[in-house]
Amino acid sequence: MARAALSGIIPDMNRERLDIAIAAAEAGAVILKDFFRTRPLEPAEKARNDFVTIADRQSESAVLAEIRRRFPEDRILAEEEGFSGDADSEYCWYIDPLDGTANFMQGLPVFCVSVGCSYRGELIAAAIVDPEGENLFTATRAGGAQWNGRPMEVASRAGLQGAFLATGFPFHAHRALDVYLKVFRDVFMRARSIRRCGSAALDLAYTAAGVYEGFFEFRLSPWDLAAGMLLVREAGGAVSDLSGGAQSLESGNVIAGPPGVHRELLRIVQQYVDEAGLEQIDPGRSGLAGEDSGSNPSRGESP
Repeated sequence: MARAALSGIIPDMNRERLDIAIAAAEAGAVILKDFFRTRPLEPAEKARNDFVTIADRQSESAVLAEIRRRFPEDRILAEEEGFSGDADSEYCWYIDPLDGTANFMQGLPVFCVSVGCSYRGELIAAAIVDPEGENLFTATRAGGAQWNGRPMEVASRAGLQGAFLATGFPFHAHRALDVYLKVFRDVFMRARSIRRCGSAALDLAYTAAGVYEGFFEFRLSPWDLAAGMLLVREAGGAVSDLSGGAQSLESGNVIAGPPGVHRELLRIVQQYVDEAGLEQIDPGRSGLAGEDSGSNPSRGESP
């Protein structure tokens, strides 16, 4: 895995969390690399068209082991295990051990491990590892964002016209589909191209890198979003929920990109829906980011 010297000034308080985020994400990536297109995956259906495999579980175990080895009392929200650790901890980790499970199961090499960490509700460290592409995306709060050790920035595009975008369908929020399709149509008529690759974490990473020039999706999970949101912000981009606020981790709704593109995407979305409106259409989807619901929550981006 490429790991050139991380550039930029990284505040000391975040450096250690970044180092562990990278180690944890890379530990999970080793597991995924070992399973991909070589070993039985033993898939189980958590919900309709929502699968978990033995690779997901083993990757998550490897990620959690790295974090708990160094920070045993930190709060953790992991896709398969749910919440663990000290509920009063000021630190919280968001773990997606395999973002893009459907791609992984089909043998499509578009998937990743995503690890983000927050302190008192503010995202401070992020690492996303793409095992097949050998890409490492990292960021720390006030320390910038890097792609394989080199600084990255969002695209310079000033507006939506002609933009190269990424999106994801509201796969597990069918009641939100009609309003999403209205948004999609309006965006489609302005953009140059829209891609749907099946890994929200990678979509956000490539938006931070300036490859995609914007990204929008409804009803993701905190583990899909946390690391990628910090990448975009530290690369100079804007990230918000559907009301232009900072509640994406809670609602699962995200609009991201260069400031001008973000502004136009938000304007289009708000012609049809905002956070309160989507909650009426598809209720009961918030609250995962900061509270233990007592169960293993699951929603959002494609398996």
